[in-house]
Amino acid sequence: MSLAINGGDMKALCRDCGRPAASATPRCAACGSPRLAAHPELGTLAVAHLDCDAFYAAIEKRDDPSLADKPVIVGGGKRGVVATACYIARIRGVRSAMPMFKALEACPDAVVIRPNMEKYAAVGREVRQMMLALTPLVEPLSIDEAFMDLAGTERLHGAPPAVSLARLAARIEKEIGITVSIGLSFNKFLAKIASDLEKPRGFSVIGRAEALTFLAEKPVGLIWGVGKAMQARLAADGIRLIGTLQRMDEATLARRYGSMGLRLARLSRADDRRPVEPRGETKSISAETTFDADIADLHQLLSVLRSLAEKVSRRLKKADMAGRTVTLKLKTADFRIRTRSRQLADPTRLADRIHAVGAEMLARETDGTKFRLLGIGVSDFAAPELADPLDLADPDAGRRARAEAAIDAIRGKFGNQAVELGLVFDRPARPKR
Repeated sequence: MSLAINGGDMKALCRDCGRPAASATPRCAACGSPRLAAHPELGTLAVAHLDCDAFYAAIEKRDDPSLADKPVIVGGGKRGVVATACYIARIRGVRSAMPMFKALEACPDAVVIRPNMEKYAAVGREVRQMMLALTPLVEPLSIDEAFMDLAGTERLHGAPPAVSLARLAARIEKEIGITVSIGLSFNKFLAKIASDLEKPRGFSVIGRAEALTFLAEKPVGLIWGVGKAMQARLAADGIRLIGTLQRMDEATLARRYGSMGLRLARLSRADDRRPVEPRGETKSISAETTFDADIADLHQLLSVLRSLAEKVSRRLKKADMAGRTVTLKLKTADFRIRTRSRQLADPTRLADRIHAVGAEMLARETDGTKFRLLGIGVSDFAAPELADPLDLADPDAGRRARAEAAIDAIRGKFGNQAVELGLVFDRPARPKR
């Protein structure tokens, strides 16, 4: 579709067909849709935040049409937490990270589905590729959201960034079968805020002219990095609204709150100079699970640990990565988190080695304590060609590595359930404290 007007003159567009217009009308002149976006700066803004709507639940509803009108919760069973909930469940009070028993109290007729992260990751990659087709400046924040900078793409796509984004949202909905919400502004801070304004299927704009006024009446908790503790500290000083911060001197805020004070001063004035940066460096690759019932027995924990180590190993191999640090994560029955790490002489990507190192650390912690969560991860990445050299001190290591490679090949061809290990564990010696 060719543009009848240039970006500077565009003040409205149809969110369904992407047709631009010089002024807002009740319905699109081309397709008749009432879903129009209108803003005086619509044709000049280029920084966007795209967020998939109720991502996991939306995929499950897409794959099972019988769930369309039902409240759906994706989460980890009675002892787990809510990963995400569809909007029907949210209306009834279900929220992400809510304990599952509370979610089911709020919405007892909900359909609960265990997460399928491999499926969700595959859909996330599809969405990401569509974004990258518009601009190389895509900065992922998670599996289902990312920043985009479309400045300079108007000639390439024959349309201003806003039109390209509306077409992208429509294409994702048609081809992938899920919906997204888009926030458009002149910096990342405001773009992310905008994407939350009109969910689901939102397309919201915050321009330069209204940015300060828009922010002034919002609570300070809207600012990135201001959590509950910082909100309480600011409230004790009489600061509850962003407008109060706008009236304060930057030096005063810096003296009171250090580097956070500088962030407060700048973001409260809509001053966010962070560029949209393509995919940042992955810091770690991990996997964890929450148990339906607390576990204290080491043999049971080791069996779960092996499965998690295999997940981490598959992800490392798929990403062509290897790491020197293995980290064990445990959460006790009273919700206290323990993390233990060990640095290796050589980087690894092998499930056998990740599990062995994790098992040694786990043996230290199994003293009768009951755990509700277990996780394992690898970080401190190094060149993959340095991974898992032959170990003269462990002559069987090479044989185990070859066996693991053979299992990987079978699973790659026939699925992860094609080979399951029957594991018998000797209790690892407890290292001396």
